[in-house]
Amino acid sequence: MSRAEKGEPPADPVERARGICLRLLTGTPRTRKQLADALRKREIPDDVAEEVLSRFEEVGLINDSAFADAWVESRHHGRGLARRALAQELRTKGVDSTLIDAAVSQLDSEQEEETARELVDRKLRATRGLDRDKRLRRLAGMLARKGYSEGMALRVVRQALEEEGEETEFLGDEGF
Repeated sequence: MSRAEKGEPPADPVERARGICLRLLTGTPRTRKQLADALRKREIPDDVAEEVLSRFEEVGLINDSAFADAWVESRHHGRGLARRALAQELRTKGVDSTLIDAAVSQLDSEQEEETARELVDRKLRATRGLDRDKRLRRLAGMLARKGYSEGMALRVVRQALEEEGEETEFLGDEGF
C-alpha cells in the first residue's frame, strides 16, 4: 500500500509542496505570497518552496499580474470598491506594488465616480426621512469605507441629494 493510499503525506518535500499548492489553487486563484505562506506554515523548507513556486510561475499556474487584474475587475464591479481600497487589499495579499499600480490603473476617475454614484443611488432611498446632514454623513461614510476619497464622496452625495431635492420639490408641487 502506498503512502497516498494510507492517507500519509508524500515523503519528498517537493511532492508535498506541489500537492499543497495544487490543492490551494483548485479552489481559487492565489498569489505567490499566499502560497509561500501556506508552504511555510506546513514547514516546507524555503529552498523547496522557492523551487516549486518558481516552476508554478513558469507554467502559468501562479500569475500575480493576472490575479491583480481579475481582483480589481471583480471587486470593483461586485462590491463597488475604489482604487485605494483595491490597492490595499492587493497589498495584504502580497502583490508587488508595480503590479498593483498596473491593475488599479484600469479604473479611471470617471468610471470610479460613476460607480460611486450608483452606490449612492442604491442607498439613497434607505436614508429618506433622516435629516440632510445625517444622510450626507451616512452616504459619504459608506463611500469612504469602500475607499473613495472624501472629496469625491461628498461631491457625489451632495449632487445626489440635490437631484433628489429637485425631484421631491417637483412632486410636492403636484400634491403628492
